Amino acid sequence: MHGIVFDIGLGAGLAAACGMRPFLPLLLAGALASGGALSVSFAHEGFEFLRETWWLLAVAAALAASYALQLVFGVAPVVERGAPRSRGTRSASALAGIAYGSGALLFAGTLAAHRDAWWPGIIGGLAAAYLADRVVGPIIRGARARLTDRAAREALTVYLDAAALAAAALVCLLHPLGYVLVALLAWLYVRVRARADDKYAGLRILRR
Repeated sequence: MHGIVFDIGLGAGLAAACGMRPFLPLLLAGALASGGALSVSFAHEGFEFLRETWWLLAVAAALAASYALQLVFGVAPVVERGAPRSRGTRSASALAGIAYGSGALLFAGTLAAHRDAWWPGIIGGLAAAYLADRVVGPIIRGARARLTDRAAREALTVYLDAAALAAAALVCLLHPLGYVLVALLAWLYVRVRARADDKYAGLRILRR
């Protein structure tokens, strides 16, 4: 599993998983790289920190902090589009930034580990994470809007973490599944955009 096709599949899949929710994919990839398992590696000098113990502990602490922010300040796991600026929306925006940056790092680190040019991984990782965020965001926002029970709303983050971890694990087990994941997200993105366009078209008709 050391061909460039497999490396791109792994990097793109991990980046997309980070776009859903970054912490558990980061932990999984770092742990596998630390143990040299499933051809996941960050052996390049510039990306070795992704498998270091201190980094994994920092990611675990960030995961715990994100849950604390959500419970204490009501921070949503995704950015609430159109919501007024507040501590919660700023924190959610910061989490989105972490997701994009994590995706870029994992994609670039995967390419660099196998002596490929790493910089395309930055671009590809940002794109894959952005795509996943644009697909998952509306789904989570819609679910949170429909749920009246706070416990049920907060549980969505647990499901989102589980989905991100499952996606990352499958891609690590079989690297070409990264292409399948990105293709599926692209298809869902088109569907989400089409549904949004239909909704806005209906609103325009009602206003006439």
